[in-house]
Amino acid sequence: MKWWGQRQVTDQEFWQDKRVLVTGGAGFIGSHLVEELTREGAQVTVIDDLSTGHRDNLLGVAGKITLQKLDICHVAWPELLGDRYDVVFHLAGNAYVPPSVERPGWDFQSNLQATFRLVEALRQMQWPGRLIYASSAAVYGNPARLPICEEDPTLPVSPYGVAKLAAERYVAVYSQLYGLKGASLRLFSLYGPRQRKQVVYDLIEKIVRNPGELPIYGDGTQVRDFNYVEETVRAAMLVAKDGALRGEVYNVASGLACTIRELAESLCRVLDVQPRFVYSGSVRPGDAQRWTVNIARLTALGYLPEMSLEQGLRRTVEWFRTKPPCGREKGPICKDEW
Repeated sequence: MKWWGQRQVTDQEFWQDKRVLVTGGAGFIGSHLVEELTREGAQVTVIDDLSTGHRDNLLGVAGKITLQKLDICHVAWPELLGDRYDVVFHLAGNAYVPPSVERPGWDFQSNLQATFRLVEALRQMQWPGRLIYASSAAVYGNPARLPICEEDPTLPVSPYGVAKLAAERYVAVYSQLYGLKGASLRLFSLYGPRQRKQVVYDLIEKIVRNPGELPIYGDGTQVRDFNYVEETVRAAMLVAKDGALRGEVYNVASGLACTIRELAESLCRVLDVQPRFVYSGSVRPGDAQRWTVNIARLTALGYLPEMSLEQGLRRTVEWFRTKPPCGREKGPICKDEW
């Protein structure tokens, strides 16, 4: 909460009737963010091209939001934005390292060029609202020291990391030069319901398919900070509400690290299996070996992670066991849809 004058403003008071745009709002993180914003009373519009996001992800807010099927690489931002929004959460774009290694030009367009077009439109409009950009821990590459702080050198080792870093620098420079109220979130390893890629989902799928043997990339010593998706959503909303919004960046993580082997062992306990671990011994190009994270800048705003890894894994496994088929179509879910 934040003090305004002599009165403490609650999260719900802040978000009530706020007009919020979420790009990529039908995706893994975006759909959880849309749900929480809607619970807090915001009026939410989602734009998503549904290439990786799914309508099913938004069934929980059926009739409460507006969805527009649009490609952020070709959005006419001035016409779309107008004076209709108080807050923009920009989550759309490529979200993974491997596709950027295979198709760097496409990653450049979806992550950097699209973000530049958005901030340039906001500059021209002299937009007075708040912009939160979803960047990535990939901007650090193989970190110079641990735990990673926001002031540490940024030496990305993938096209994805380069594009994310350049995009967040545009947010920072536009904030400093033109008064845009913006900040970037450097998201570390996320997991949770609706995520159909990345290490947690992949491990669950492998264990369920073959409870006797579990193939694992690398040697199991790779270190990551795994953050449950709802914690990341809380962090994003907190920065939008209480952050300085002068172009600063925030590490968003749990503050606790574990090895891939420890993660696999936790999942096996949750699933009550004891497979033999088989390591590949190699890692994918562009992947860093160790990430441990300092989240002091975020905790200074009042952020306190509440979900333990095992609790989060149990919730994720519960969703996995009942998940709908990927991309299944259902009836209308929004007030307006194009």
